[in-house]
Amino acid sequence: MSEMRDWIPYCGAAPGPDAWLGRWNLDPVLLTALALLALALWWPAASAPSPSSARPRTALRSAWGMTALLYVSPLCALSSAFFTVRVVHHLALVLLIAPLLAQGLTHRLAWCRMHPPLWTCTALATAVFWIWHAPAPYAAALSSDAMYALMQGSLLASATLFWIAVRRAAPAAAMAAILVSTVLMGLLGALILFAAAPLYAPHFASTLAWGVAPLEDQQLAGVLMWAPGSLAYLGAAVWIGWRWLRAERGLSAA
Repeated sequence: MSEMRDWIPYCGAAPGPDAWLGRWNLDPVLLTALALLALALWWPAASAPSPSSARPRTALRSAWGMTALLYVSPLCALSSAFFTVRVVHHLALVLLIAPLLAQGLTHRLAWCRMHPPLWTCTALATAVFWIWHAPAPYAAALSSDAMYALMQGSLLASATLFWIAVRRAAPAAAMAAILVSTVLMGLLGALILFAAAPLYAPHFASTLAWGVAPLEDQQLAGVLMWAPGSLAYLGAAVWIGWRWLRAERGLSAA
């Protein structure tokens, strides 16, 4: 039980199966930030948006909605119980929210018109993701709100920068960077999946109330990172390749 008392992450102590649905995160700082962002995203709707701004605004609104789902709903508390749910959070940050932010911000902010170095951004995003899934940094993030904020913020920022660089890069280079990210995501997932013992101290006891061994929880998280995580990157590469092929065919026909 000492382990359970020691680990009180940002989303609160790990809930049991009878309590998690009532565990909404009502952190006033988070709710205030979300409310201010909602005003910024929905207030301009009073004026007729231009066709060119409609899609970026939709992307930013979708990112806002997913952020609220991850950090306000009971999924936040459930991520204190299961490493698997924490991995789902992180995959949603880097593979869903970050691309949406990249799409929205690229059309809105002047600095996004620059071309960030693709391979530097790829290395940065990969390094940040690997660092926070090492046992010691992960445990530190679940023992301090400041470290948790640093973990979440750095994952989102580095991934957003990566997707902005991908959007600005030539198609061949963008696909290459995504494929490298696919391999490295799969490698990290495989290392977690095939670890012989539980690695993540905050979850050594938190899964037991659910009848799940911590190693089983960790293995499922590794599978999610290895398969769906890698496939999401691969899907992005295929989409870029398809659009590139269409553009080339269009030029040939002209």
